[in-house]
Amino acid sequence: MIDVLEGVRDHYRATGLAGRLKTALAALGPEDQQLTPGQLANLDQFHTRGLAATAELGTLAGVTAGMSVLDVGSGVGGPARFLAATCGCQVTGVDLSEPFVDAARYLTERTGQSGQVSFEAASALELPFERGRFDVVLLQHVAMNIADRPRLYREIRRVLKPGGRFATFDVVLNSGEPHYPVHYPVPWARTPATSFLLTANATRATVEPAGFRTLAWHDDTEAAKAWIAQLRASGPPPSPNLGVVMGPDFAQLAANLGRNLLEGRLGILTAVFEAASIDT
Repeated sequence: MIDVLEGVRDHYRATGLAGRLKTALAALGPEDQQLTPGQLANLDQFHTRGLAATAELGTLAGVTAGMSVLDVGSGVGGPARFLAATCGCQVTGVDLSEPFVDAARYLTERTGQSGQVSFEAASALELPFERGRFDVVLLQHVAMNIADRPRLYREIRRVLKPGGRFATFDVVLNSGEPHYPVHYPVPWARTPATSFLLTANATRATVEPAGFRTLAWHDDTEAAKAWIAQLRASGPPPSPNLGVVMGPDFAQLAANLGRNLLEGRLGILTAVFEAASIDT
């Protein structure tokens, strides 16, 4: 398990990230100029369909003002900042990568949201929070990096209030056949050694026994394919972009994700679950 976590951490090491961010953001204004979450969308929404997917997941999960929300695998904090700004909720993000957490805090200072959005470096398998703290837990393009899915979902259930909601937007495997392999590298893993994809059905069969009831279940693969086609038609995204975060080979990683989706090797699942009561 330690070796796997180290492999994931190395993938998201993001050497020199702070300097790259400051250089990219100089195009938007001087260091003392406050930015909006929308201005950072091409930089910090690290998942298919970008900001639109985050907005839809927040709506589907029923995120509203005053709620306490946990974003597991928060990256550089884009979804956390967007939901806090649009819904009025309090958001905590956790990520295994300390450079990502540092970057998330810096970007949050730039948007003036540090009193509403916070970040901690932690493993999704050992969340540093007491039982029943959060109203909603979000998981976006994270689970495929985690081998011990039962433990992941039990830990999410532990920190949710009874009746709270767990919303996931993740990449899933369309076929478990060995002759139909996924093309690597992809945004979450450069080799299969740190990629732990499940099918949609296997995901559901693992989540529900952890103490959840399914409320919403959507196959969003076609929407993701349409998004990829639109990106290809419009050419490279404007700067700043996600390559700033993941490095110069991000274009190849993203292209392989698109290929896997278009060839039917991978799919995109959106689901919301309700937390059942936990016996004390």
